[in-house]
Amino acid sequence: MKLMKTEEAVGQVLCHDITQIIRGVTKDAVFRKGHVIQPEDVPVLLSVGKDTVYIWENDESMLHENDAAFILRDICMNDHMLASEPKEGKIELTADADGLFLVDLDRLRAVNSLGDMMIATRASGFMVKKGDKLCGTRVIPLVIKKERMEAAKQAAGDRPIMRLVPVRPRKYGLVTTGNEVFYGRIEDSFSPVVQAKLAEFGCEMAEHVVLNDDHEKITAAILDMLSKGCEMVICTGGMSVDPDDKTPLAIKNTGADIVSYGAPVLPGAMFLVSYMQDGRPVCGLPGCVMYAKRTIFDLILPYLVTDTPVTKEYLAGLGHGGLCLNCKVCHFPNCGFGKGV
Repeated sequence: MKLMKTEEAVGQVLCHDITQIIRGVTKDAVFRKGHVIQPEDVPVLLSVGKDTVYIWENDESMLHENDAAFILRDICMNDHMLASEPKEGKIELTADADGLFLVDLDRLRAVNSLGDMMIATRASGFMVKKGDKLCGTRVIPLVIKKERMEAAKQAAGDRPIMRLVPVRPRKYGLVTTGNEVFYGRIEDSFSPVVQAKLAEFGCEMAEHVVLNDDHEKITAAILDMLSKGCEMVICTGGMSVDPDDKTPLAIKNTGADIVSYGAPVLPGAMFLVSYMQDGRPVCGLPGCVMYAKRTIFDLILPYLVTDTPVTKEYLAGLGHGGLCLNCKVCHFPNCGFGKGV
């Protein structure tokens, strides 16, 4: 690009958008990249502070900011996403479906470490709604060397760094355990909480049983629910390390592969997640889910309803950001809970 005095630039091609800001009224481009400057444009350009303008000069080694922005878009964009048109080197992506938003943080850092370009995303690992903004990208200079964008593509790898996994509502079984509930000593206040949280994702409870602390009965109930077609089984109660809490043993005896019994999250340390051989999850929820506003269950549930495996590595990473501050007014997920990186 070449810098010219505005009065001398008539007939030249702008190589960048010219923004006009009128406080409380507008912030938009008064002239777009590619506009051929006309005599009547000169007073307008001067009124927005452009005594000089950059005009386009062909250079095969360089890319304009908007052309480079398309490369950043392709680095990020995956299925179920929509892209805005480039504007001043910026492109935004929005969700085209409800689902779990995931970002490969290592590759995101690799691209952002290059300089001259940026990708800013919302937090990975949380649900989004159709129409939600997912990320914004920008090429910083007005023009950038093609080799810089090739480096960005190399850093990002051969697949987009973002994913949006749509929700798949499913039928689930619920096993409520505990002598105190089974014998009617107290009311079951746990099941309604679980049902309400799963209903937010369109899931339907297909089976529900209330059992005492007999691990053989609990194991049998889980297997029976799975045999009847339940796509997920949730167990409540009996999840502590007390000798008479048998739910973890019962889940183990189903033959499920236990990913973890315990998670670095408060509330929710005694959470258990496991998977049957066919991939159906069986989980044990700690008592805190019954009374705490937000817990480990709120962080894990989006994974369970999108067929996204919960791994040991993911759970270990929750330690940073895994402390809920129990705010008087809960703003989850617009807070730091579960957002460690």
